[in-house]
Amino acid sequence: MDWNFHSLIEPMTLTEGPAWDGSGLLFSNIPNSCIMRYDPQTEKVSVYRTSTNEANGLMFDKDGRLYACESGARRIVRYEADGSTTVICDRFEGRRFNSPNDLAIDNQGRIWFTDPRYGDFRDDMELDHESVFRLDPQPDGAWRVARVTFDTTSPNGILFSLDQRTLYVAQSKYGEGQLRELRAYPVRDDGSLGPYAVLHNFYPHRGIDGMCLDTDGNIIATAGWEVSGPGGMIYVFAPNGRVLETHPVPANRPTNCAFGGPDLSVLYVTSIEGHLLRAQTDRRGHLLYPTA
Repeated sequence: MDWNFHSLIEPMTLTEGPAWDGSGLLFSNIPNSCIMRYDPQTEKVSVYRTSTNEANGLMFDKDGRLYACESGARRIVRYEADGSTTVICDRFEGRRFNSPNDLAIDNQGRIWFTDPRYGDFRDDMELDHESVFRLDPQPDGAWRVARVTFDTTSPNGILFSLDQRTLYVAQSKYGEGQLRELRAYPVRDDGSLGPYAVLHNFYPHRGIDGMCLDTDGNIIATAGWEVSGPGGMIYVFAPNGRVLETHPVPANRPTNCAFGGPDLSVLYVTSIEGHLLRAQTDRRGHLLYPTA
């Protein structure tokens, strides 16, 4: 089945973090530090939340609480129903994070997130590494942070397998000879990660930015650019890394994707140019919240 993508909005400069809330789609408008909401019933877009400190990745936990990577404030937060913001974590070993990018939440309520630093300005970095971290909720409401990768340079998209025994990480460092890989890390019982397997090597083209999962455990990923290769594309990978399908998108650099719709068969895609795209697919998304 061809996935025919249609633009839903006028491009608004760098959209990211799509997350289905049960009846509409939230997405980040990073430069304007706001979260927008698209209503498929009215086909209208409204401002959902402002002053989000350049929030990037968004995700609901299994109880429907919204978490975000506030890249500008360099922290992980939870947006409360009353409009307040709860800071989950903003430091590791006393040093500020680089620029939290994307997150995945497991069935235990643990938050796993990537912390790269893109761009040329690095003078204010306090950490000497760009890693994946795990946040463990504690009985007293606090969170304990642990570093779980020691071999990433620019981790970006992050996603769990269906059984949550594998953590997929997009290693997407740009520059001559840098690694642009889809990696699969086994998750050990103690929450640490084992040695990774490379499922796909994108070099020298643009690698994966964001990812989501379908009910068969396949990885749906945004990748590609106008500089080289096949251009902006949605890839469908089997859990072993085999490319099952590719679907071109009318955007030079797609950033992230999420399933939505009544039966979670509609794929929404954001982009560096600020698109919000939609296509009907022949797959169904797997979400922690809400379920179809």
